[in-house]
Formats: sequence, structure tokens, C-alpha cells
Amino acid sequence: MDAITLLKNDHDAVEKLLEELAQSTPRAVKKRTELLEKIRVELKAHTTIEEEIFYPAFKASGNQSDDDKMYFEALEEHRAAGDLVLPDLLATPVGNEKFSGRAKVLKELVTHHADEEEKEMFPRAKKLLDKATLASLGEKMAMRKAELVKQLKSDRG
Repeated sequence: MDAITLLKNDHDAVEKLLEELAQSTPRAVKKRTELLEKIRVELKAHTTIEEEIFYPAFKASGNQSDDDKMYFEALEEHRAAGDLVLPDLLATPVGNEKFSGRAKVLKELVTHHADEEEKEMFPRAKKLLDKATLASLGEKMAMRKAELVKQLKSDRG
């Protein structure tokens, strides 16, 4: 699977989990807790493989100021979601009335970020990186993601 397909599949999976979380009620404590843990693992693994493997390859092959802008904006969106909003949500009791609002903000951030990548960065990456490179990146990312997911799950387990 090439890098872009892998990342799009991740986007779809996380957006589905976030939608399920948004549809849940404060009384669904067990469901919210399980969904939140899945979201934590998926988001952390996804952002890590992007930052360690995909973004550096994109930046290295880029040759326009727009490429640099996309790269730095994507990193800042990861920081906003992963370092600010997600930890805040994880620290909020799932039955608390603030939980739904915080979950919605995370969903909106992730959706916006995924849309931008899919409409701007990925088409540009397809022009900058050939199929063989995208396939090679995809393999590296899949292996690293499997490693991260295992590690992240054991961190909580």
C-alpha cells in the first residue's frame, strides 16, 4: 500500500471513531472510554508516522514556498490536536458536560487537517514523489505504525 493510501485510510478510520464519539451520550461511559482510547492510539501513531517519515520526504522533495507552508502548517495542526486538545479531552471525565464540546473540537480539527492534506498536500506529493517512492514510504510507514500501535496500547495496558 502506498503512503497516501495508508494515510487516507487512517484519516477515514479516525474520522469514523470521532463521529461515533460525537454521537455518544454522557451516559455511555464505557463506550466513550473505549472510543477515546482507540482515538488516542490511532492519532498518535498516525501523526508520528507522518512526522517521522512522510513529511520529511515531502519537504525534501518540495521546491516551492507553498510546499514549505503546507509542511509547517501540517506540523502546527498536529501540535494543536495532539499536544493541546487531545490531552485536554483525555483529562476530562467522559460523563462531564464539557467532554462533548472538547470531543467536537478535536473532531473538527482532525477533519480540517485531513481535508487539507487530501486536497492539497497529497496531490502535490504525487507530483513530487514517484510511485516507487510512495510505495517504499508506505511500507516503512506501515511497519512503523504497527510498532507504535503495539507500544501505545501497552503504555495504557
